[in-house]
Amino acid sequence: MSTVLVTGANGYLGSQLVTDLLLAGTTVRAVVRSPQAEADLRAAVVRAGADPTALSFTAATLTNPTSTNTTSTATMSTETTSTGTPFTLTNATSTDTTLTNATSTNHTLTETALTDSTSTDSTLANATSTDTALAGVALGGRESAFDGVTEVYHLASPMQVGGAEEIVAAARDSAVGVLRAARDAGVRRVVMTSSFAAIGYSPKAVRDYTEDDWTDPDTPGLAPYPRSKAVAERAAWDFIEREGGGLELVVINPTWIAGPTLTSQVRSSLQVIKALVEGTMPAMPRQRFGIADVRDVAQLHITAMRTPEAAGKRYLALADGPTVTWREVAELLGGTVEEAPGEEPSPLTIYNDRAKRELNFRPRPARTTLAETVESMRALGLL
Repeated sequence: MSTVLVTGANGYLGSQLVTDLLLAGTTVRAVVRSPQAEADLRAAVVRAGADPTALSFTAATLTNPTSTNTTSTATMSTETTSTGTPFTLTNATSTDTTLTNATSTNHTLTETALTDSTSTDSTLANATSTDTALAGVALGGRESAFDGVTEVYHLASPMQVGGAEEIVAAARDSAVGVLRAARDAGVRRVVMTSSFAAIGYSPKAVRDYTEDDWTDPDTPGLAPYPRSKAVAERAAWDFIEREGGGLELVVINPTWIAGPTLTSQVRSSLQVIKALVEGTMPAMPRQRFGIADVRDVAQLHITAMRTPEAAGKRYLALADGPTVTWREVAELLGGTVEEAPGEEPSPLTIYNDRAKRELNFRPRPARTTLAETVESMRALGLL
């Protein structure tokens, strides 16, 4: 039986994807760094009712063997996280733009803390590893994590450590390294998690976004995280065009991810929801953003892998209906939040039409996603 490889497997999105693959009868090889990360993922899939018998693990270092850039030292998160929304619970008047639509420069949140990698147990090794003989992914210098793999889901993304250029270089080198290793191993297709951050973080007179839009990495004031997502995705597509051979690539670009968690850690968007529910959230920016359910995003990855016509395309993923503000999210959660001073955000429209039309994407309402996120956190004792 063929095997699929999942990087970032023990993160918020990764654990949902691995669970869904196992429930569908797929043999999964999960890329994790530590025994603790392995144990956490195994517990998550069992908690969700999946049989872990077909789940194996590899402790791999993601590297780009053609790169000699020794500055790429950012460790890699287990998750593409909140898809353009890693942010920290600090003063919302920071000018470091990172929320789901950072085209507004006023009162945005600083980035770094709320990635899906709050534990060093759940990171992949840094890109300066000398163990690069196996074309992008090495397992202890002995065997390739890609042996026998036919399909790859690449979810891992850099944490906010090191300087801005380190973060960008790590994301780019990881994406290209995984694609190169996949090509060399004869993998059929890679589905890569990117972000709305690679699409909608450059200003537009009318803020409506489709898959045809791109964030300009040279946008003034653009924070390292959205810049890294844009650069990494561009590099991935460039590699496929120039060196991909027969390898196919599909990219998923979710907005802010919420939804029930299978993990027992409060990470990423769960930290924000916990703070909103418990009333500990600081002043939040006046911004609009989309919400994507983690279950819908995981299933969209699987559908993208199985749909022949999806090759060579990118897909925005988010709930139907209008984008929301933090005030509206707080109200849906039954709480309130202080908003930073400033004007109301201008209208923002993000289209999920392509995913609905081509991949039969039927997202849950944002209200349902938020309510069931809280329910799952309470059931796990996280609230």
